[in-house]
Amino acid sequence: MISRTMWFLGAGLLALAGAVLAAETPGVPQTGQAGANPNPVRLMRPPIAPLSAMAQLGKQIFYDASLSSSGALSCASCHSPDHAYGPPNDGPVMLGGATLSRQGARAVPSLTYLDRHPNFSIGPDKGDDDNVIDLAQMAALGQQAARSTKTAGGSGASANIVPQGGLFWDGRADTLQDQALFPLLDPNEMDGGSAEIVADKLHRAPYAQRFVELFGAGVLNNRRLLIAEAMFAVARYQVEEPSFHPYTSKYDDWLEGKARLSENELRGLQLFNDPDKANCAGCHTSAPTRDGLPPLFTDHQYEALGAPRNAALANNRDPDHFDLGVCGPHRADLTEQTQYCGMFLTPTLRNSATRHAFFHNGVFSTLEQVLDFYNFRDTNPERVFPRAADGMVRKYDDLPLRYHANVDVTDPPFDRHAGDKPAMTEQDEADIIAFLKTLTDGYKPEN
Repeated sequence: MISRTMWFLGAGLLALAGAVLAAETPGVPQTGQAGANPNPVRLMRPPIAPLSAMAQLGKQIFYDASLSSSGALSCASCHSPDHAYGPPNDGPVMLGGATLSRQGARAVPSLTYLDRHPNFSIGPDKGDDDNVIDLAQMAALGQQAARSTKTAGGSGASANIVPQGGLFWDGRADTLQDQALFPLLDPNEMDGGSAEIVADKLHRAPYAQRFVELFGAGVLNNRRLLIAEAMFAVARYQVEEPSFHPYTSKYDDWLEGKARLSENELRGLQLFNDPDKANCAGCHTSAPTRDGLPPLFTDHQYEALGAPRNAALANNRDPDHFDLGVCGPHRADLTEQTQYCGMFLTPTLRNSATRHAFFHNGVFSTLEQVLDFYNFRDTNPERVFPRAADGMVRKYDDLPLRYHANVDVTDPPFDRHAGDKPAMTEQDEADIIAFLKTLTDGYKPEN
């Protein structure tokens, strides 16, 4: 959902990238080192300090596979620290349950950069108007005025009333503490069985004495309290452990003037922010906040994109099964809000180049496939969606027909029609992917 101020931010970064790119072009006066940010900013990263006793307990729980029914699956099994706390496998979902043979319902999201995630709400699209750095002042200001605000679909939803915030693909948890409990009990994931079974395991765990030291001896005799404190400890670990929010990508260094982007990366940044091209920054905000917090590359809002159905998911063997995101089946409080059916959370694009499962159903396994979807969904849908027996392209085949009106067909690049020229060329897509790779943490300068 693009607010007026956020569009100017995108325009500012767009102009900034264009200015730097021009400095690399023959015949254009050189204004500094090629590929460097001529207007660096200072980013405010979380302080690094030793983990508290609570967070240390949370770390032990996070890596404890004995809490699962298989005895082989921990939080870290699906949220691997070696994969930006995302899934370590190459499939669309992870396998769990007692014999590690049951498919998870959705692609596993990364646990990184959740410490600044807002609670779930449905309300006015506020964007980050009050807390964004005016990058237009860092570059050319003579850009076009505000773009039209992104709609929440065509089913009567107000253009400015949008779902936002919350954790999981459907926002059903507000806190990291609540988020940690769901997979622990889910029969398709850690399959802990029941709160009572999990509590008994925590009571017998090698670190049980840590609960006593932190909460008193009575905590071991109160199952509900024991589990609540255990999940709180996991949440503290995620908040305090720097690797969950390191901000150590090449792009972060570029923003601070410590790294130079290549010509392809700069073009990718320009296309990423271009509202008439990829328009990625319309949802994946690329600008720091006004007080210097690094960009999260998500606006924390929800969107119905109409991604193709993933035939590799066991649930989809039932033709009547549909994952409707915000309005079910994994949350039951918004089933009547049908204008939001098919909407899923916009994830951060940080470390996206390390992933092998994209979108809620993991239907795409490469960034190239993702960019093709954005580029051809409306101009050449036959390149994205399957055909029915009669040869007709089954567009939006993972969403019941009555909810097709919720799909975004307003914002570029989705404002095109069959037969129109796609928004991006093959080289454009390659350049955007080159830029996305600069969002991978752990960047080390060559020199």
